[in-house]
Amino acid sequence: MSRRPRKPPAARQGQIARIRRVLPAWFRRNRRDLPWRRRSDPYAVWVAEVMLQQTRVATAEEYYRRFLEAFPTVRALADAPLDAVLKAWEGLGYYGRARNLHKAARIVADELAGKLPTTAAEVGRLPGVGPYTAGAVASIAFGRREAALDGNVIRVLCRAFRVGADPRLPGVRRRLWKLAGALLPARRVGEFNQALMDLGATVCTPRGPRCPACPIRPACRAAARGEQHRLPRRAAPPKLPHYDVAAAVVFRAGRVLIDRRPDDGLLGGLWEFPGGKVRPGESPADAAVREAREELGVTVEAGEELIVVRQAYSHFRITLHAIQCRYVSGRCKAIGCTAWRWVAPDQLDEYAFPRANRRVIEALCRRRG
Repeated sequence: MSRRPRKPPAARQGQIARIRRVLPAWFRRNRRDLPWRRRSDPYAVWVAEVMLQQTRVATAEEYYRRFLEAFPTVRALADAPLDAVLKAWEGLGYYGRARNLHKAARIVADELAGKLPTTAAEVGRLPGVGPYTAGAVASIAFGRREAALDGNVIRVLCRAFRVGADPRLPGVRRRLWKLAGALLPARRVGEFNQALMDLGATVCTPRGPRCPACPIRPACRAAARGEQHRLPRRAAPPKLPHYDVAAAVVFRAGRVLIDRRPDDGLLGGLWEFPGGKVRPGESPADAAVREAREELGVTVEAGEELIVVRQAYSHFRITLHAIQCRYVSGRCKAIGCTAWRWVAPDQLDEYAFPRANRRVIEALCRRRG
């Protein structure tokens, strides 16, 4: 015998009703003027939500405009070569998003007649689409009654409903999804989800929440107890490992050698100067010579260090030592890469590089005058 889902306690129902009542009106008065809110087509919403994963709004705005100018439709994105997509994404980071967006665009264009799916379950089957993005696209673009749980919404819910455990824990995350679903109104769900996001971004901020300006303060349990500054609770982040990395900046007849990383994995599909981790007991210069041989099958001679670049990624940090090298012998082969090129220094801007390699290019251009 199936059981009916339990209704929230009366106090919880009253809290939910109040939030549903006051938040949309606050949003209509205070909504942020964002470029993706000026277009209602599903493709534009989808691109924006993918860009906003792990990216600040101010940064995403600039890239969003340029990306849609380059690829105004899902068909245009699907037909574009991956190199062009990665170049448009260059500097935004988390390049797997761009690769998956490109793969998904081809599926939508070729298998779905160019129309994005309308439900969260269907959108969630596309490459690179997680529960948040699926819910955001389904609710904002198609009006589906789907929750969208991003970092801003998590913070609002943890404070409003006084969730004291770490929201990164699976059980706590499931509870937050249920709370987000219970909050949803019957209509204008996309607007409501965006209101929660804006509330977290502009009022219920991580530090110094502006509680006097908060429309749901009377319904916020953390504020009632003076605990809003302590929630959400998070365990201390682990110390990030550090790696020394060497890159060989190899010249031959006025041209410099670059290669393309495998499509899968970190920074997949981007171009770089051949290189890799420095082994224990190995100098950066020796590592650069070895990496050129292992990746491309060429022998080079190390010269002086061009620049040292420090870069932090989500799970580790690196110190990149760029070593100027002279080509000695050997015919280039794609051994540890997918392609290679000898290019003039002034042509390097035509290729998409990781941020650390872009710093190397800037130093190279300064050195060459």
